[in-house]
Amino acid sequence: MTTGKINVSVENIFPLIKKFLYSDHEIFLRELVSNATDATLKLKHLTSIGEAKVEYGNPIIEVKIDKEGKKLHIIDQGLGMTADEVEKYINQVAFSGAEEFLEKYKDSAKDSGIIGHFGLGFYSAFMVAEKVEIITKSFKDEPAAHWTCDGSPEFTLVAHDKTERGTEIILHIAEDSLDFLEEFKIRELLTKYNKFMPVPIKFGTKKEALPKPDDAPEDYKTEYIDIDNIINNPNPAWTKQPVDLTDEDYKNFYRELYPMQFEEPLFNIHLNVDYPFNLTGILYFPKMSGDLQLQKDKIQLYQNQVFVTDNVEGIVPEFLGILKGVIDSPDIPLNVSRSYLQADGNVKKISNYITRKVADKLKSLFNENREDFEQKWNDIKIVLEYGMLSEPKFYEKAGDFVLYPTVDNKYYTLAELKDAITANQTDKNGKLVVLYASNKDAQHSYIEIAKEKGYEVLLLDSPIVSHLIQKLEADNENLTFTRVDSDHIDKLIQKEETQISKLSEEESTQLKTVLEEIVPKTSYSVQLEPMDSNASPFIITQPEFMRRMKEMSQTGGGGMFGMGNFPEMYNLVVNTNSELATTILNSEKSAQESLVKQALDLAKISQGLLKGEELTAFVKRSFELIK
Repeated sequence: MTTGKINVSVENIFPLIKKFLYSDHEIFLRELVSNATDATLKLKHLTSIGEAKVEYGNPIIEVKIDKEGKKLHIIDQGLGMTADEVEKYINQVAFSGAEEFLEKYKDSAKDSGIIGHFGLGFYSAFMVAEKVEIITKSFKDEPAAHWTCDGSPEFTLVAHDKTERGTEIILHIAEDSLDFLEEFKIRELLTKYNKFMPVPIKFGTKKEALPKPDDAPEDYKTEYIDIDNIINNPNPAWTKQPVDLTDEDYKNFYRELYPMQFEEPLFNIHLNVDYPFNLTGILYFPKMSGDLQLQKDKIQLYQNQVFVTDNVEGIVPEFLGILKGVIDSPDIPLNVSRSYLQADGNVKKISNYITRKVADKLKSLFNENREDFEQKWNDIKIVLEYGMLSEPKFYEKAGDFVLYPTVDNKYYTLAELKDAITANQTDKNGKLVVLYASNKDAQHSYIEIAKEKGYEVLLLDSPIVSHLIQKLEADNENLTFTRVDSDHIDKLIQKEETQISKLSEEESTQLKTVLEEIVPKTSYSVQLEPMDSNASPFIITQPEFMRRMKEMSQTGGGGMFGMGNFPEMYNLVVNTNSELATTILNSEKSAQESLVKQALDLAKISQGLLKGEELTAFVKRSFELIK
């Protein structure tokens, strides 16, 4: 028997481990099962290269609860350790790492997200156990060893009669951690952290029905047998090659990841790279609404099939944080407790790779089945538009697949759109004017007027559209986006021909004076315009620049300080060639007031601006007129 003192100068190292090293005590199980997996996979490697002259077989890892004895067992059939190896790996290497770490960071470790990988996984056991035993038998022909430590620097190391290869770790659970003896708690943790570990993990048994015999009598009762309850899937979809998976396999894996999700994903992207870093994974595009406040933290990060976190900020570009799925990389640098991602050159490379891969996949989906891609456009556009704004590398590739739909459900790429409208929508200054609506119903009358002129009107209705068109205008010379209700149509796309006003200059001045006395100055700026005599007499428009700045400030960034609280200002465009303009001009003052108010209210209705008391008064007044 060997007894000894672990060579540490920090006497209270275990309380420090408990306090500082891991903020979350539950991860002890993740670490111990990960160690058992490593021991099993190392044996697999050694047998495959002929270095271990033993049968690998079909090893499993078993987790067992002994509630009465207040013990938790983690048992593997991996390569095991000799007494010398226990001395080296448990007493020296891991412990010196732990001591050095805690000595250096004992004042700050709780918050600092320390850099480093120590052999400390095993010592996380002391967060929940008052005593830990290791019973281990090496694959080499040497006696088994039994190590015991009660959370002080003293340990004992004796021979053991264990004959089976592998390691059993026994945790004597401390009084303040007895919830880790509850079956539901351990099942929950194994499912959370070890659901896709590459070695089968047994946790208890379950009943399985035997097949009904062919000659079974009428009153045959189903017979059951107890079988191992394997709680993980050792070969998840992302560990396989894309060519070996069908669409159904991808859908089934999505259901495995998100059992409570009832909607099918729209499509998936399989990531698979081994240079200059290792990364595999599957990302899914779920159905999305137009809301930017979407639920994030649905992508799970794994390291060699061990769950680490669902906060993938920094690894996955922000605009893809709304997706779902799995990313697995041994090269992602995490701090010692695997809680925090560390600043590292590789991380940016990984993020750039994912961006590029997603863009390439979108392009191929677009090319392979454009019709299907168009049908899915409304469900994915918010992510892609956000990507264009936030990731320059994505923006560079976006022209190949980002779509611009019209109010009539035609879909153009930007290049196709330019070709389609250049002949008809280039103004007298050589500027190509892209008309768009943000709400088909609210802007219906304006859309119809534009369509009568043969103009295409896009439907751009996402909350970040103002930011996006600002960027597109900056990057495309002589291209301007204008909402269809921001001015009357002849002003939106000015051609050489100009309408002649029926009213003289003097009459126009007189009409403007009348209108400005009646129309509230705080909300409306009166403009007189000679238009087609059949065009609406009164049109309310909202200047593109003001409205766009206001929208941009409301969705973050862009524009003047405080624009979000800026009062709404509109233009009231009055058609001087309309009969109504002449009638107002030639009426008595009292009649002028009621005509202008009625016409203004009608124009407001077309913009959805007539509400509350004003709407009630308008309805009452209108009924009076038709008595």
